[in-house]
Amino acid sequence: MGLGLLTTTGYILAMDTYGPITDNAHGIFEMSGTKDERADKTLTWMDAIGNTTKALTKGLAIATAVIAAVSLFRSFVEEAHLFEIGIQVNLPDVFVGLLIGGCVPFLFSSFAIKAVGRAASLVVEEVRRQFREKPGIMEFKEKPDYAACVSIVTKAAQEELIAPAILAVFAPILVGFALGAGALGGFLAGAILTGQLMAVYMSNAGAVWDNAKKKIEDGFLGGKGTDCHKATVIGDTVGDPYKDTAGPAINPLIKVMNLVSIMIAPFVIRDIPASLRILVALAALAVLAFAIARSKKGSGFSAAGSGGNSHKKIKPPHPAESKTPSLT
Repeated sequence: MGLGLLTTTGYILAMDTYGPITDNAHGIFEMSGTKDERADKTLTWMDAIGNTTKALTKGLAIATAVIAAVSLFRSFVEEAHLFEIGIQVNLPDVFVGLLIGGCVPFLFSSFAIKAVGRAASLVVEEVRRQFREKPGIMEFKEKPDYAACVSIVTKAAQEELIAPAILAVFAPILVGFALGAGALGGFLAGAILTGQLMAVYMSNAGAVWDNAKKKIEDGFLGGKGTDCHKATVIGDTVGDPYKDTAGPAINPLIKVMNLVSIMIAPFVIRDIPASLRILVALAALAVLAFAIARSKKGSGFSAAGSGGNSHKKIKPPHPAESKTPSLT
């Protein structure tokens, strides 16, 4: 089955590449300042089609990830010697592991979505700073500092990756040493089940929200400037991290947790002292608590060291203080 899916690699790459090409083509057309309604409409719908093709290819990627995860899951069952007794969800510890595994993709998705929001806020503040300090940008008399924005996005992406990575590595360690091999098997089963459903949902929902905004901007339900358009802008803001970040990232999350479980399985099934198990579990719990606190607080990265002149830490605006931007 895996080899059969690999035969579609060329088709998947072509479909996946089509989306970014049409998206960039539409962006280049808008930046060119050309006033051609027919070309604008054509590129808008090409961009919408590209979002659909990307959603399709991500669905295929999710399918391959699930197949790989099931194979890794079988390897874990062999390493943990669970073939004879199986993974009995009627046992309390195994059921608890199943529940924890089902929760992890949701927590991981929240980490990813918050990370995108914080990085986007940093870019917005940097753009505002450049407009404020270089008023000639809008009149094409001064060139914007593109490198500053690229640096912000790169550094923020690297730092925001820490919390999701900690979650993927230490969650199986916590469950394995605290509850045992059976619970760890239930943990993996729950993560695979909810993870693949969440990944499919996010990839499709994000593309739908993006295309809904394009349809409104094309004149449907009043077009730009209406309340419907504002609602779709908010939907697109959520949909982008859905389809481009959180959804695709669940695939490697499942694989990493399976691999970590396979590596720790020989130690989990050993008859080691209870005090040592508790110590390892508490250490993993402490690291996970650090990751959750870091995700809520943010990485602390600011635009000050990225080429900007601001020395103040940039924080996302509070929802009650923010105003709806006039986006186009």
